[in-house]
Amino acid sequence: MVKKTCIGVGALLFFCFAAGWSLAADKVLKMSTTTSTESSGLLDLLLPEFKKDTGIDVKVIAKGTGAAIRDGQDGNVDIIFVHARDREEKFVADGFGTKRYAVMHNDFVILGPEGDPAKIKGMSDAGQALNRIAGAGATFVSRGDDSGTHTKEQSLWQLSGVKLDTQQQTIVANGKKKDISYILPADSKDWYMSIGQGMGKTLIFTEEKQGYTMSDRGTFIKYKYGKEPALDLEVLCEGGEALLNPYGIIPVNPAKHGHVANDLAMQFVEWIISARGQGLINDYRVEGKQLFFADAL
Repeated sequence: MVKKTCIGVGALLFFCFAAGWSLAADKVLKMSTTTSTESSGLLDLLLPEFKKDTGIDVKVIAKGTGAAIRDGQDGNVDIIFVHARDREEKFVADGFGTKRYAVMHNDFVILGPEGDPAKIKGMSDAGQALNRIAGAGATFVSRGDDSGTHTKEQSLWQLSGVKLDTQQQTIVANGKKKDISYILPADSKDWYMSIGQGMGKTLIFTEEKQGYTMSDRGTFIKYKYGKEPALDLEVLCEGGEALLNPYGIIPVNPAKHGHVANDLAMQFVEWIISARGQGLINDYRVEGKQLFFADAL
């Protein structure tokens, strides 16, 4: 009788443990996001507060926007948080996402060395700034990683009046090969460097080369004022409409991938676009400088 009781209690404990483990596992949200939300330090602020409010852990996979969108298309994550508006809207239109929710914005800036050999300091027309960089044959470092920043850079080259070429490249994402194409200045091998890296590494590499690059303002501020030694690149072109940088969040469509945790994804959406989440975004600063501006309220 004692033996049977022990077995029964053991089975009950095992069942409770298994059920508890399953419940805990259900409270993990998988999110693929652009490197700028991580590199800027914003997620280090938001995610602990989200867990405090909801009990939900967020597993972050930070990569370029193109790769983050592919994660959503393949059903590898529950939600994506990215910054390439046209590509986000296509993701929803193609049925991979349920809806795009506006979260925040900052802007892009063109950075360069203090000496500014291309003489672009003070400009707000990014296309013309790139035209001057190309005309001077000054070193320009591109992320070249199919990210939101890389997508924006290509759109600015199209505004520059510089002759362009199209390149084809095969990348491997989640063990799958994918062909991508992108544009870059023609006859630029002596000065245009495409390095296939995230924003932080691109900033460091550009500083080493004393060249020009384009960055979201949030990551630049983090590296300029929030790290030691501080980045010595300067903002040389800023403020034009073409440099705006909106971020959106999109739950992966459970009709396309039935295993995704849509309930957790929607809890995160509702939290980040609420007064609580938006207030945290607006209040986030590095050395007194605001990195992002809330868009949902």
